[in-house]
Amino acid sequence: MKLLNRRELLRASAAAPLLLARTPRLFAAEYDLVIRGGRVIDPAQRIDRVADVAIRAGKIAAIRPNISPSAAGEVIEAGGKLVTPGLIDIHSHVADKELTPAQCLSTGVTSLVDGGSRGAENVDEILKTAQSAPNRVRILLNISGRGLADGATELLDIEKANVAAARRAVERSHDWIIGIKARLSRSAAADHDLEAVRRARQVADPLKIPIMVHIGDTASPLPDILALLRPGDIVTHMYAPPPHGIMDDSGKVLPKILEARKRGILFDFGNGRTAHWTWEVADRAMQQGFLPDTISSDIAGAGLMDQVINLPNVMSKFLLLGMPIDQVVARVTANAARAVPEYKSFGTLRTGAIADVAVLEFREGDFDFADNYKGQRTGHRRLFPYAVVMGGKRVS
Repeated sequence: MKLLNRRELLRASAAAPLLLARTPRLFAAEYDLVIRGGRVIDPAQRIDRVADVAIRAGKIAAIRPNISPSAAGEVIEAGGKLVTPGLIDIHSHVADKELTPAQCLSTGVTSLVDGGSRGAENVDEILKTAQSAPNRVRILLNISGRGLADGATELLDIEKANVAAARRAVERSHDWIIGIKARLSRSAAADHDLEAVRRARQVADPLKIPIMVHIGDTASPLPDILALLRPGDIVTHMYAPPPHGIMDDSGKVLPKILEARKRGILFDFGNGRTAHWTWEVADRAMQQGFLPDTISSDIAGAGLMDQVINLPNVMSKFLLLGMPIDQVVARVTANAARAVPEYKSFGTLRTGAIADVAVLEFREGDFDFADNYKGQRTGHRRLFPYAVVMGGKRVS
């Protein structure tokens, strides 16, 4: 064996620390994060099975059983829990200082839409919130100039709906403002509901963005409002009680409502807190097969402690109403992603997709759930957030 001379020995000694420093790279984990043993529900892929979800470089890398924990830099044990795409809430109100995007993120909502909190005159307030949020926030611009900032009567003076100003606001911030919102209830718009939709249409059509209309106790019959909507537009608070809801006097869903759905109008739940839905209307509509396209919270600060609580709690109400869990999940993931074109690449755990994941747990017990009219029902299962991953990193 050849003996090293002094110069060779010194050279080898100097190289040794570099070799040791490089050694961990040779044994780097195959995945950054693995979520193990949960019931994976991804309606976009028709997946509903127990499996592991592997994440690498911020994207979904694999869904399969029995991925070794040693293959992951970090592991979330999800046995007995639900693993879904990150939740998408298409109707919330994060302009409210009592509700932050971060609070929504902690409950599994990785993407959300503010539903008309601000208008063209003060949209910069909500733009700042969206641009600094830890999750994705996009905005529906209220057709009324100041939105809800002056209270919930924004269209009683229809001249507050300035088409030119709204169009300029969208054009200036088109990456963030993705549609127009018009609240049409009598308390908000009096008898200006159809004119409000026409003005919203004048903003939306040239810019090729959708409109969301808030219904319930409108001056005009709902079919007259629907006649002004186009495919991709959204009706929120679909289970609002009479007058001028989705049903006739005998409790049957109106033919014009069914026709609107066939031509591409979307119907959103929108829980909220005031005059938006009752158990009775929801029961009757669902018994006739008229289910929501999307389930949203319409949450604002007050809703954190009253009726709404969070999106998983709203999802739990639909379990009580008899909707299977995979269909509930679809309406806050795949369906919601289709309803908001800017979110079309989210709402799935497809390989290569951005790794937004919600891990939810069922808790058994007696849980009280409320509609907007103090109607109480008791359910025995409720969904709670357990862990949240956004862009491949655990954030909650």
